[in-house]
Amino acid sequence: MVRDPRTAPSAELERRNRFIQENLRRIFVQIYRMVGNAADAQDLTQETFIKALQREDQIRDEEKAAHWLSRIATNTAIDFLRRHGRFSYCDLEAAPEQSWDTPERLLLRKEQQDYLEEGLGRLTERERAALILRDVEGLPAEEVAALLNCSKATVRSHIANARVKFRRYLRRRPS
Repeated sequence: MVRDPRTAPSAELERRNRFIQENLRRIFVQIYRMVGNAADAQDLTQETFIKALQREDQIRDEEKAAHWLSRIATNTAIDFLRRHGRFSYCDLEAAPEQSWDTPERLLLRKEQQDYLEEGLGRLTERERAALILRDVEGLPAEEVAALLNCSKATVRSHIANARVKFRRYLRRRPS
């Protein structure tokens, strides 16, 4: 049973708020890497947390909750990509700038980010999801297979194809 948040005890509200604060950036970045659009990623991140908070019983164990939340985020992003097909990339608003970032470092980081996004955009949805979940998020192949609802062999195939495409893209990069 889901309680009305306005009547929930303050300790419960604090636990929910802490859960959101601890996971918000990670989930946004995970979704953004999959959909490639900051506005869509914001909407999907919000949708992910709404789904998660509707099942409060699942977020009691913090270790399991983080994995469970990643799974919801992945499925939400994949459903979105299926509904909307291809997409276009836009700028990801950088985290608050570090005081030691020089304009040159910021420009270089932006160029690298743009190049990475363009390379990811050349992959299929499944290849991109598998590559990000495995190589960026560090999930084992078994978990990626469960998240993508396919076999481990299929995950390995998606990752191998994505890596080949990405390497080809990197070789064409101007020096």
